[in-house]
Amino acid sequence: MYKIAVIPGDGTGPEVVREGLKVLEASGKKFNFKYETKTFDFGGERYLKTGKTLEDKDIEELRKYSAIFLGAIGHPEVKPGILETGVLLKLRFSLDQYINLRPVKLYNSVYCPLKDKKPEDIDFVVVRENSEGLYKGMGEFQKKDTPDEVAIQISYNTRKGVERCLRYAFEYTRKRDKRKKLTLCGKTNVLTYAWDLWERTFKQVAKEYPDITTDYAHVDATTMWFVKNPEWFDVIVTDNMFGDIITDLGAMIQGGMGIAAGGNINPQGVSMFEPIGGSAPKYTGQNVINPLAAICAAGMMLEALGELKAAKAIEEAVIKIVGTKLKSLAAGKMGHSTSEIGDLVVSNLQAEVIK
Repeated sequence: MYKIAVIPGDGTGPEVVREGLKVLEASGKKFNFKYETKTFDFGGERYLKTGKTLEDKDIEELRKYSAIFLGAIGHPEVKPGILETGVLLKLRFSLDQYINLRPVKLYNSVYCPLKDKKPEDIDFVVVRENSEGLYKGMGEFQKKDTPDEVAIQISYNTRKGVERCLRYAFEYTRKRDKRKKLTLCGKTNVLTYAWDLWERTFKQVAKEYPDITTDYAHVDATTMWFVKNPEWFDVIVTDNMFGDIITDLGAMIQGGMGIAAGGNINPQGVSMFEPIGGSAPKYTGQNVINPLAAICAAGMMLEALGELKAAKAIEEAVIKIVGTKLKSLAAGKMGHSTSEIGDLVVSNLQAEVIK
């Protein structure tokens, strides 16, 4: 019996979560696993009513769950940074979700903005360190609001934090078992302290994985090669900020935010899974947002929980829908409503032969 904490969140989050839960229910019936859910109201509306984001007691309750299924956080009436820091980052840091896992996989070349690229060309995974770096929130102002003001933002990297991320990436590359190639993405030529630590640790850990081919790419070169030669990549490991940036580019080359899902992973604790497209408030309540990223996030959650057949079946159903049923992956242009796409995935899931 899995216990799933559901955080629909803001904007279109509740709409895509609804479809993800619809697919989750169908897969549970088909693959004979049981779960229960509890919905939490963390997000913009709660903050506007109570002035509260996420309290310590909320974190303690969430520790009791098998996984968290998140819709989106971000409200147009709440100042940027409050919800992101008070909900998203607090969840990641408090639950020690030190890996952000982002598969970048093209399901249909029609939706790829790159010329002549096929699904076999865009199939890689970004492993992003999720608890340190510039997003640690460390720094200060000096002489604020004067002509001599200085703003200092610290990139905080520990050997333990870097090494556990790298070890996860090496193990994931081995388990993925495709090209068995791990690329370190950084900026060793300029960021000489943080990336000296990353590069030294990478080379040292690599000695324990002789079956894994390793290489290195500067982050600016990585963005170029995502566009020119995405087929070069298998698994990429990088820090918090660079990972945040390159995964958005990855989402575009795989077809857009409507298909991009991710996981915030604590391998020994509670992990959280979400579509990465944000709350998209201008589409709220219109039943036009693409729910496939949330459905894929539900599939990632099942994979992490060990329900591998169910996770694979969800992905295969999504691939079929993207290949045969949609006019576009963009909101309002798909040829189907949000709920209709959820129904299509469920129908295909129910029709699949269990392998």
